[in-house]
Amino acid sequence: MYKIGVVGAGHLGRIHIKILQNADFVNLVGFYDIDRQVREKINVEFGVKAFESYSSLIEECDIIDIVTPTLSHYNCAKQALHSFKHIFIEKPVTHTLDEVRKLIKLSNKYGLKAQVGHVERFNPAFIEAKKRIKNPRFIEVHRLAQFNSRGTDVSVVLDLMIHDLDIILHLVKQPVKCIYASGVSVMSDTPDIANARIEFINGCVANITASRMSLKNIRRSRFFQKDTYLSVDFLNKKYEYISLEEVEETNIYEPSDEFGKNRRKKIIVHSDKSNEINPIEEELKSFVGSIKSNENPVVDLRSGQNALQLAIEIAEQITMPQN
Repeated sequence: MYKIGVVGAGHLGRIHIKILQNADFVNLVGFYDIDRQVREKINVEFGVKAFESYSSLIEECDIIDIVTPTLSHYNCAKQALHSFKHIFIEKPVTHTLDEVRKLIKLSNKYGLKAQVGHVERFNPAFIEAKKRIKNPRFIEVHRLAQFNSRGTDVSVVLDLMIHDLDIILHLVKQPVKCIYASGVSVMSDTPDIANARIEFINGCVANITASRMSLKNIRRSRFFQKDTYLSVDFLNKKYEYISLEEVEETNIYEPSDEFGKNRRKKIIVHSDKSNEINPIEEELKSFVGSIKSNENPVVDLRSGQNALQLAIEIAEQITMPQN
């Protein structure tokens, strides 16, 4: 069984440690955090070995799970790759595009696996809805969160919106034609609410709103395509769709000649709550599986780079001086 270590024991790092401690697909050997008090606290709370240095943790592992602040992602990943360790790295993959390009070269050079923590790819509601998403023409996204000072060192685009940018790029698979973005700072020095309208060369349009100034949490995406409307509630792991489907029954909806004289279609409404699986556990399990099978990870560094590049373009447009 592969041995894994976690670097970074903040809010999300604690979640990773707890999941990996109980996992049956990998062996958690311990963790490292730069803050000694945090190391001592987590060691007592979870009974997991706290390493005194990052290098000593690396020596004991096959895989390094990087859950540190974004600014340190690159250095942590580089050190692990140079030590011939596979890496799982939280989103956004790095602080700059140049950094992720260097990591791609390193992982390829050493033949190591690397996965980025775009966890919504593993949300059970999205997994089910994705089976019906063929050629989306319009996408509407709302990702709203209650204010929390954690994460405000970066724009809401890199903090929250990037989740949806990855999903959209994964589904549309087309180059971006143009971007229109705006945003404002409310409680922090970086934008706390942002909106982006993205047009792709195939005509698909995505309208995304991300905010960390909401009274309640909402993570919902709507996809519109020929004959089908789909809604994915990422927060509650629910999805629904409305579609027009050809049927042979006599008790059907025949709206007009636009469907053809001999064609019959029926409105199908479906709603379902997906299985109660933990997306973070699923993404970690998937990564370990890709190492075992020597297959490309579901969310590789190139995917992380694409999402980061689009997020940076949106963030730069928001911060550009207005004429």
